[in-house]
Amino acid sequence: MGAMNNEKNTDPAIRVVMLPRDTNERGTIFGGVLLSHIDLAGAVEASRHAPKKFVTVAMDKIDFIAPVNVGDVVSFYTHTTQVGRTSIKIHVDVFAARRGPLVEEQKVTEADLVFVAVNENGIPTPIRD
Repeated sequence: MGAMNNEKNTDPAIRVVMLPRDTNERGTIFGGVLLSHIDLAGAVEASRHAPKKFVTVAMDKIDFIAPVNVGDVVSFYTHTTQVGRTSIKIHVDVFAARRGPLVEEQKVTEADLVFVAVNENGIPTPIRD
């Protein structure tokens, strides 16, 4: 992978309200639901670089820092950390806005993902033509 891009987005790639259908038996949001949204947010960021089809090839270790609750508005902020010939590395920071008398935003997790641009046959293709 090549050059770094440390420019961070101030607007989230996606923002989602967590619903009761997304909960586990303890009443908090399933980690897998968050992983799915992290993957989607990373794909949104990757698509900002080129009108290509990107597939996820890796997701780095993820630590769940705090639980996410029903009704929380979860924001997925992304920025590109590396762009290579066919691959791109995206960092995703995840924050939950808690409901209550004061809306409080708390970081709940983060992840690094690697996407590869592929052609219609699923073969890696250059990001830049």
